[in-house]
Amino acid sequence: MPVTIIVGAQWGDEGKGRIADWLAEKSDIVARFSGGDNAGHTVRVGDDTYKLHLVPCGVIHPNARCVMGGGMVVNPVKLADELKDLGKRGVDISPGRITLAENAHLITPGHIALDGADEAMRGQTAIGTTKRGIGPAYTDKAARTGIRAGAMRRPDDFVEQVGQRIEQANRLLTDYYHAPAILPETTVDELHAAAEFLIPYLANVPLLLHEALQEGKSVLCEGAQGTLLDLDHGIYPYVTSSSATAGGALTGLGIGPRWVERVVGVMKAFSTRVGAGPFPTELPGADGDRLRGTGANPWDEFGTTTGRPRRCGWLDMVVVRYAARINGLTDLVITKLDILSGFDAPKIANGYVFEGRPMPEVPADYDTWLGCAPVYETLPGWPEDIMGVKSMGDLPGAARGYVSRVEAISGVPVSIVTVGPGREQTIER
Repeated sequence: MPVTIIVGAQWGDEGKGRIADWLAEKSDIVARFSGGDNAGHTVRVGDDTYKLHLVPCGVIHPNARCVMGGGMVVNPVKLADELKDLGKRGVDISPGRITLAENAHLITPGHIALDGADEAMRGQTAIGTTKRGIGPAYTDKAARTGIRAGAMRRPDDFVEQVGQRIEQANRLLTDYYHAPAILPETTVDELHAAAEFLIPYLANVPLLLHEALQEGKSVLCEGAQGTLLDLDHGIYPYVTSSSATAGGALTGLGIGPRWVERVVGVMKAFSTRVGAGPFPTELPGADGDRLRGTGANPWDEFGTTTGRPRRCGWLDMVVVRYAARINGLTDLVITKLDILSGFDAPKIANGYVFEGRPMPEVPADYDTWLGCAPVYETLPGWPEDIMGVKSMGDLPGAARGYVSRVEAISGVPVSIVTVGPGREQTIER
């Protein structure tokens, strides 16, 4: 059963990209199963940093075949540009190793304009989307009015379909949102060129994966966002529009559960989130600023896609325990353990209190979330710089104790710990 699924065990931005890159070395196929270019996966190799939004992180490994599944929504212009940029950096982007599912849905200029207009209308209640058109594209998918990637095989017809969608979007933009209309002629040439470029990459992904699995090949499934942003299991309505959990890998790629051997949950050693919504362990003061960093380094807590500063706080193990249950995690990866070096007394939330009553698990409704206060336990800190540590045994005792406490609370073993942004700063048990 050679399928491994990688999911985020918090609110996204956990470092899934670098873990996908690490595990891709031993994988035949790396398959992205959800989301769109709202995702930002950063892979640092030596002095080179790759920021990927649509292409799976396995693309940096020359022997891995990379697949973008039908559970994704894809901006064709952004994908064509991302592939071309990778090609300029010496990465093999030939259609023989990179594939886009014919049944993936496409993001149009109308989706992007509607996303921005809707956020503007919400004002103080804005969800905090990336304004990349993700939500409107998934809305059209559910309404059965979307355009699939396979339509690009006929670029002229495809551009005509997009033009019709722009006309529909314009009626909403001007009549409902009182926003400027889109000028269709400004997008036609760009979309036509992107479609022509992407035609060789189109394929039947479920069939491709089925045949590969039958041949005994290994498939690494790469997700986007995190469990607490999942449309069904996240903190609704402050969620993404797709399935960010392990189940989304099966539906987003068209493979059955009998192939799944491993489900890896990636978590930071502390908590972060982008956008609005409840965040019980958020630290608005100096400690939160210290966790975030200044933005001077590419691995500081600023969005890869948007550049927005992330909200930061102590580790919320109620959330991680919930993610372990929802996804059926087999093991955990802790990233950024090095950021906690120098904190005298790092804290972990192991429960909440709501209206004076203990709340040991993630609440089911948004209003309860808003009223939850964390119940902390304080752990010993470690002053040592651990960025050069190469094995678990060489970590300071307090750092090992932190990892052990994560295992005890979650009930899931920790298989990998990272102590810096580089590939070589990965400790695997």
